[in-house]
Amino acid sequence: MRRPKPIVVRRAPGRPTEARVQLANGVRRAALGRGGIKALKREGDGGTPIGCLPVRLVLYRADRVRRPRSALPLRAIRIGDGWCDDPVDRNYNRPIRRPYRHSTETMMREDALYDVVLVLGHNDRPRVRRRGSAIFVHLARPGYTPTEGCIAFSFGDLLAVVAQLRAGSGFLVMP
Repeated sequence: MRRPKPIVVRRAPGRPTEARVQLANGVRRAALGRGGIKALKREGDGGTPIGCLPVRLVLYRADRVRRPRSALPLRAIRIGDGWCDDPVDRNYNRPIRRPYRHSTETMMREDALYDVVLVLGHNDRPRVRRRGSAIFVHLARPGYTPTEGCIAFSFGDLLAVVAQLRAGSGFLVMP
């Protein structure tokens, strides 16, 4: 079986925190990290890392959205789900259950940003302290304001991305 073509993410001309993303059904707008696209990602720098980032998992809020159609593994986000972003913790850049003694990202947010989330394979195999954690594809804020390093789409575009994914799919982030 052939590996699917990556979804190409390129910085929008003159807009370091915005991207143009080539999907099967056309080019879409996306928000990038407040630090722009970074060749050397560091924890907390707000950068979106350059490279080919495989999609590991699709998460969704079953209490807010229908289960997305996807060929990839799907899991509903539960109360207490979190992601460790503390570089000194042994569970750095891994999912955890909250409450947790170290710094974490809450997956069941009050806003809608994580109603649908793609977990990207960045700094996970192997994990290197301070090289960045929790690089997701999620929903964009109004006006496509910058993220903390993730890639963010409108709801409709994110569902189109999820429907397009196949085993081995990934995002190719280019400068």
